[in-house]
Amino acid sequence: MQTPMKRVRGLGSAKSGTEHFWMQRLTALALIPLGLWFVYSIVTLAGADHDSVVAWMRHPVRATLLALFAATAFYHSKLGLQVVFEDYVHTGWLKFTALILNNFIHVLLGAAAVISVLRVAFGD
Repeated sequence: MQTPMKRVRGLGSAKSGTEHFWMQRLTALALIPLGLWFVYSIVTLAGADHDSVVAWMRHPVRATLLALFAATAFYHSKLGLQVVFEDYVHTGWLKFTALILNNFIHVLLGAAAVISVLRVAFGD
């Protein structure tokens, strides 16, 4: 016979729920200034040619902010989708598959975004 505590012990909600909650809030808080900066930058670059955008991205502070924005946005998205899958997908194998794909796709796309910024910032 198992007690409810014994069934919960070792699972996510009993060990890492608070950390997940705080990481979602911290990434959301970080995305506020980064998102405002990104939108402002896109608006000011509207109509600019390719060379102007590349020159803009090669500034070290802008490249750093752009890489931080991409990494933070992908991590925040990963955390949010993880909660959706954990809460609303009830078939065990489907939930497991969705969580694995969620991690894989977000790491892949986040790394591609950061690498792309770095390649432009440092030149080809």
